[in-house]
Amino acid sequence: MISSMYTAVSGLNAEDTALSVVGNNIANQNTVGFKNSDTVFGDVLSSELTGMQVGSGVRVDDVTPQFTQGALETTSNALDMAIEGNGFFVVNGSSGERYTRAGQFQMDKSGNIVDSQGDILQGYQADANGNITGNIGNLTLTVSQLPPQATSKVGMTLNLESTAPVTGAFSLTGGTGGTPTNYDYSTSLTAYDIQGVAHQITAYFTNLGPVASGTYAGDNQWQVSYVYNNTSGTPTLAGTAQNLYFTSGGALASDSSDPNISFNFATPQNISFDYGTAIDEGGTGLNGTTQFASDFAVENITQDGSPAGTLENYSIDKNGVITGTFTNGMQKTLGEIVLANFDAPTKLQQLDGNLYTQTVESGQALIGKPQTAGLGSVNSGSLEESNVDLSDQFVKMIAAQSGYEANSKMITTMDQLMQTLVNMKQ
Repeated sequence: MISSMYTAVSGLNAEDTALSVVGNNIANQNTVGFKNSDTVFGDVLSSELTGMQVGSGVRVDDVTPQFTQGALETTSNALDMAIEGNGFFVVNGSSGERYTRAGQFQMDKSGNIVDSQGDILQGYQADANGNITGNIGNLTLTVSQLPPQATSKVGMTLNLESTAPVTGAFSLTGGTGGTPTNYDYSTSLTAYDIQGVAHQITAYFTNLGPVASGTYAGDNQWQVSYVYNNTSGTPTLAGTAQNLYFTSGGALASDSSDPNISFNFATPQNISFDYGTAIDEGGTGLNGTTQFASDFAVENITQDGSPAGTLENYSIDKNGVITGTFTNGMQKTLGEIVLANFDAPTKLQQLDGNLYTQTVESGQALIGKPQTAGLGSVNSGSLEESNVDLSDQFVKMIAAQSGYEANSKMITTMDQLMQTLVNMKQ
């Protein structure tokens, strides 16, 4: 009889643990990234009695988290992130490296991306040029200013009217500071020096007519002259002129006679001007600047320089790449979030704050880029809700309650039987 009472007591203890697990699941139904747990029971066997093996009750073998996907909730914060698929965010703090599915991140006073515990989100670092490196460390948004980029290349696509009059060589009447003469068309663009100061450059196009001899004999030649204001604010002719050659069909044959034009800005600065795909560069010559019997028209102007800029906004794509947008319109990669996975994630040790740490049973963290090696994607502006199913938890709660009551009834019954034995002695 005594053994039967201990068997019932083991049942009470097991069901009490099950009710605690269910209660914790229900309490965390609104905890971001929370994973509900199941109680795993195992029977306990005693020695054989009269050739029969009699059970000695039940024990709790394990409390196992269930890493099923939770629903995604949309937010307006780019640093709210949800993992869709397998994996954990990696964070680092005073207690070392830890793992979480809760993506409620924010920026601390130092610009680090941190969770509610102050642990810093980990990822691949970006170098000064925005290239992702193989080094994993703290992800930070402290790049407050993007240094200026001096213009080194200008791209222009336009049409030069084939019926434009042939004129003499371009000149600034009276030399530096004079009036531009002998040209057919002009257009302006902005370039930047090494300090990020903007300079206006005006390109003057002069029709020199057919080439009589040489490599481009029979082609039509245009000359491009570049004028800018020097450090004294005086209009100055830059370097030497650049020549453009066109076939009789209006295709660009060459724009490379002198592509590196010298300007004297804050310091001497060379800029190359690219007018598109020329025939001798392997193209048709009709993908860039042309010479057709239609009006002069500038289709596109690009340049690779920029002034200094401060970080204005940032975005995170599904691969975890963090891209900063600066006030000068430039974009730069600031880092890339990494995810971790485990051979046995259910064996991770749970910690406060919806965090996990690896154990011998879970195996080492397998860290990589999102959407590689079975890792999920990162959804910025979303949070993963708890995967707790209330209806399922209520069923488990009722089952645990019934088991608890039945085991307590067993103890009451055995108590009555023992009382009967005592009364028999009297």
